[in-house]
Amino acid sequence: MVEEKTVTAVILVAGNSTRYGQNRNKNFEIIHGKPVMLYSLEEFHKNRYIDNIIIGAKEEEIPIIQNILQKEQFTKPIDMIVGGNSRQETVYNCIQQTEADIVVIHDGARPAIKQEYINQCIEAMKDYKGATVGVRSKDTIKITDENNIVIQSTQRSNTWMIQTPQCFERKILLELHKKYKTEKVTDDCMLLEKNKNKVKILEGDYTNIKITTYEDLEIMKKIIRKLAKQDKM
Repeated sequence: MVEEKTVTAVILVAGNSTRYGQNRNKNFEIIHGKPVMLYSLEEFHKNRYIDNIIIGAKEEEIPIIQNILQKEQFTKPIDMIVGGNSRQETVYNCIQQTEADIVVIHDGARPAIKQEYINQCIEAMKDYKGATVGVRSKDTIKITDENNIVIQSTQRSNTWMIQTPQCFERKILLELHKKYKTEKVTDDCMLLEKNKNKVKILEGDYTNIKITTYEDLEIMKKIIRKLAKQDKM
């Protein structure tokens, strides 16, 4: 039973924000009076399954996060772990610091995360070793070779854009991080895929976007405003 298992949430804020193009960490941008990362932190903190939270951060940015945390009243344990040179290394550093049965990985720059997706992701652990939230592609996706020549087209009906949270049995994820340490992956589901483990995709929605470019910040401001109005209704 999932209810009997311990769960650690890992929130990633250690990225370089290179594509953001503003020479600052997008996780600390302010949306309606709150830092971007705080939205995710609050949602995971109030989730009924989550026992504790680990934040993967750059060492030099830990004081910034501490300052954010000091202004809030969190009751669940929150620890900060220094991230690595890649998302892959940061996740590995974080999951080594917990003994929880289940780990939930989430991008701090996805502030529109909803409780239902956190719950569904964790509850999927009853039947799967890994699960992720995603949305069906609205566009036709084409796969090319190194010369940008199309070699395959995917069908929209079974092509997904993957989001977070992503949820895993911690022991399995830790083992696979060690096994594929020298291979580059862009999300943790890829580790299970390489090992022939089934990964369940849970259909989310298109508001759960990741702030990647500066234009995304303006889009997210509108999304957060709309969600706040819905909560008040």
